[in-house]
Amino acid sequence: METTFFAFLGISTLVIATPGPDTALTVRNTILGGRRAGTFTAMGVAVGQIAWAAATSVGLVALLLASEPVFRALKFLGAIYLLYLGAQSLRSAARRAPSSSPEAAAVGRSRVPGSRAFRQGVINNLANPKMAVFFASVLPQFAPKGQGMLSTLALLGLVFAALTFLWLALYAAAVARAGAFVRGSRLRRSIEGVAGAALIGLGIKVAVEER
Repeated sequence: METTFFAFLGISTLVIATPGPDTALTVRNTILGGRRAGTFTAMGVAVGQIAWAAATSVGLVALLLASEPVFRALKFLGAIYLLYLGAQSLRSAARRAPSSSPEAAAVGRSRVPGSRAFRQGVINNLANPKMAVFFASVLPQFAPKGQGMLSTLALLGLVFAALTFLWLALYAAAVARAGAFVRGSRLRRSIEGVAGAALIGLGIKVAVEER
């Protein structure tokens, strides 16, 4: 059992460390709203994953994957949301560079309140069809068959969500620290534009790729 758990941790670490929509959104919100916004985004992503784990435990994710129209609808909704967030970032980056004064910096940090960042994190994760595939195909491989399977699935989901939160929160801290040196500069706008382009690229990828 211990070996199985460590194998799960290894796979989870690889999945979490691979950049995807959640990472791109965390970077984007950290650039716009500072470390606090990035951390709240990470928290929202983790809550979304807990919801996926709960849905997997009761069999709802299996039903979702079995219904092609529902899965496609989720996929396109997720793609549209990523495109929307990416377009917002590009529009913000295209505006005139803000002043480097403390007042302007405070305005920049407040552009993504914690509540909005948290909500975006939840929606972004729940609208990612790859999460449904991961939780339905990977988690059951590490849960014992029969009695205790549902509780084990829920526990593994909580572990995965906790690891994701830790990784994205650290990511947000690093981006915020780097952002402190470029706030109010053209480089900051460039980074924001790259984050927006990444979100749009991920949105297109989600829309066109198969399961």
